[in-house]
Amino acid sequence: MTQKKNQMNMTEGVIWKQLIAFAMPLLVGNLFQQLYNTVDSVVVGNFIGSEALAAVGSSNSLINLIIGMFMGIATGAGVIISQYYGAQDDQKLHWAVHTCMALSLIGGAAIIVVGVVMSPLILRWMGTPEEVMPNSVAYLRIYFCGSLFNLVYNMGAGILRAVGDSKRPLYYLCVSSVVNIVLDLLFVISFNMGTAGVGYATIIAQAVSAVLVTRALIRSEENYRLVVSDIRIDKRMMKRILRIGIPSGIQQSIISLSNVIVQSNINTYGADAMAGYGSYCKVDGFANLPLQTFCMASTTFTGQNIGARNAKRVKAGLVQGIVICLIYTMTIAVVLYFNADSILRIFSPDPDVIAYGSRTLHLLLPFYWTIAIHQVLMGSIRGSGRTVVTMIIGIGNMCILRMIYINLLVPFFPSYEAVMWCYPITWFTTMVMDIIYSLKADWIPKEAVRSSKKTGD
Repeated sequence: MTQKKNQMNMTEGVIWKQLIAFAMPLLVGNLFQQLYNTVDSVVVGNFIGSEALAAVGSSNSLINLIIGMFMGIATGAGVIISQYYGAQDDQKLHWAVHTCMALSLIGGAAIIVVGVVMSPLILRWMGTPEEVMPNSVAYLRIYFCGSLFNLVYNMGAGILRAVGDSKRPLYYLCVSSVVNIVLDLLFVISFNMGTAGVGYATIIAQAVSAVLVTRALIRSEENYRLVVSDIRIDKRMMKRILRIGIPSGIQQSIISLSNVIVQSNINTYGADAMAGYGSYCKVDGFANLPLQTFCMASTTFTGQNIGARNAKRVKAGLVQGIVICLIYTMTIAVVLYFNADSILRIFSPDPDVIAYGSRTLHLLLPFYWTIAIHQVLMGSIRGSGRTVVTMIIGIGNMCILRMIYINLLVPFFPSYEAVMWCYPITWFTTMVMDIIYSLKADWIPKEAVRSSKKTGD
């Protein structure tokens, strides 16, 4: 396959170097995305107050719940596109790209309606304190109004990553991050718009990134070029995308639902606990970004190599990805563990908020290594198209087991720490099941295994 500008052929070359080279732009891009989400919390916590910080922080699990299904479909679309790209099937790649964009437009419109209508009801169901409700409802409704931009960007960026281009999504995120930061400061500090200003800044930044990625796909001369007049649903392609994407979407949505329930338990400890946990989540978001990017890199790597029928390379990439992620995780866990209070002080000067965030970090950091192994295994298994398996493992552990723990065991040991223990317990069981499946099951398609034996690769 001819190497093209901005694209990476991951079916040949030194594996660990390719994984890092592909993941680094993803990482920097996701850092910028996390940065502008974090700036929201920093500006709110320091210039509005802890109750507003609690409102923004507690909204994350609900946002992930509603958007999760469509983000899962985007994951399935990336698997399909990477496989067609690896197999050099230009016609199917063309229709996959256009079906994906049509799905993102439909999904974005649906989320706007559901998010705006359902936000107050779900927030009450979560037990959100009354003093936090007005800010939470305002922020969520504004955020969901920008869902169309969010989905279009993520789908477009997913298409570029699936063909090995992780650089341009980085550039677009950098631009949108700068826009968001400038508007956050302008709307909140200069115009005194409160949490609504943070919401407006976010959706304007998302609109900028959506326009940039769409423009790049339209102007491309490669086989994944977006032709506006061709954006429509191809039924056969949609069935294949949904067959792989819906399990990932269900997994993300149901796990997000379990996190909503966990958040409702946290809410019972008051605004300081909500703000402290929200601050932890921002730190956690940065800490786990490299693991998430290696998950995406593993998905693309596996998809391209299965398309090229190179099973041995898939297995080698899995092992090398795990080693890289474990080295990173152990390093970042030590750094965060001994600097927790200083880092959390960025979000709020309130000592009670810092105390809750620090307690959370100190409890969870020693178990981050389980996430490292899980992310690479999940990315590789997804890349093979076995998204139903990752869904079952994820839901079984991170939702069902987590809810059993929360509802049956926590009442006997009622405390903030008891609630937090639901995370390391379910991270560990998920990792164990991932390992068992990857060792015992035939998750790599047989034709890829046979081809590897024939070529002696």
